[in-house]
Amino acid sequence: MSIPWQRYADDHVRTVDTMTAALLFAAFLFGSEVQVPGAHRDDSVLPTIALAAASCTALFWQRSHPRTVVTVTALAAACAGALGHLLTPLLLGPVMLALFRLAIDTDRRTTRLFFFATLFAVVIPAFAVDPNDHPWPLKTLGPAAWLVLPVATGSTVRMKEAYLEAVQARAEYAERSREDEARHRVAEERMRIARELHDVVAHHLALANAQAGTAAHLARTHPEQVQRILTDLAGTTSSALREMKSTVAVLRQGDDPDAPLAPSPGLAQLADLTDAFGGTGLTVRVGTEGSPRPLTPGVDLTAYRIVQEALTNVAKHAAAKDVCVHLHYGDDQLTITVTDDGTSVAPAEPAPGHGFGLIGMRERARSVGGALQAGHRPTGGFEVTTRLPLYPIAP
Repeated sequence: MSIPWQRYADDHVRTVDTMTAALLFAAFLFGSEVQVPGAHRDDSVLPTIALAAASCTALFWQRSHPRTVVTVTALAAACAGALGHLLTPLLLGPVMLALFRLAIDTDRRTTRLFFFATLFAVVIPAFAVDPNDHPWPLKTLGPAAWLVLPVATGSTVRMKEAYLEAVQARAEYAERSREDEARHRVAEERMRIARELHDVVAHHLALANAQAGTAAHLARTHPEQVQRILTDLAGTTSSALREMKSTVAVLRQGDDPDAPLAPSPGLAQLADLTDAFGGTGLTVRVGTEGSPRPLTPGVDLTAYRIVQEALTNVAKHAAAKDVCVHLHYGDDQLTITVTDDGTSVAPAEPAPGHGFGLIGMRERARSVGGALQAGHRPTGGFEVTTRLPLYPIAP
């Protein structure tokens, strides 16, 4: 956060540079009058005025040409020391300001190089040509201390600005990462909703179509069974509407009071699922091996949807009468096998304009860390085998 005088300096650069040059010009002239007791005073002031004017005028280009300005101001200070002036901070003001600007605008190596060059350029003439024979600490240690001050201050300011820029860059990167992650999650949610809608619509429509076809066939030969099949058909369509409403509910606003809170289906509803296919002429047998255990919600829903899709594919594409669903609970995985005795099945990869049943089942299995295999059986029919991991459930 900038304070008012900093904002004024940024908005009125030329005015600030002019005022600074004028103040340093006056300080240069005043510093040229400072002498140790007993020193010889030179009555000629024109060389001092010329040096002050040249040094302070060069400061107008300190932002665009900091190296040149340091060179000019250092030569002016060296000439002032050779004339016998005491190298005080008043007289060294222009070169100190130039070094400060150089330390801000350039790298550490350049700043260090120009600092030592300026130090030697100022100290050696004052030490070798001083007509007033000032004490050597005032000609060496004093200027060195005053010149190192702006270099250290400017380097600190440069590092602080670099740190703030790095913090801002990290914040912008983090913001972009959050936006990318949000878009990725939105895309994943869209894919999940698409899979759910595909499974719900494909399953229930295929089941309803099979039940309607069976009812039409039995209406001529066994009319007493048509009422039962029509009742099952009504239950199928009602179930389809409920599941579609539950799936699409995630698209509603979070404060919608009508959003359903029913849990997602799982293997606990497997019996209802297999019974629904009874009206289509399929005989679905379920077998379990091992010790059944509770499944995580993701694995439970995936297992249910895969069985549902496999049975739907049998009803739609296979000339089958018998279907077997086998669940094997192992130590660390659940193996689900769906086999039928049919003579034809849907292709493993969909043709253009056809469904994505097997692809959707594979994606579901991979989404929870499992795998799925599907293919023809050597003895006839089709088999779908799914292996899903059994994750521990937190208490």
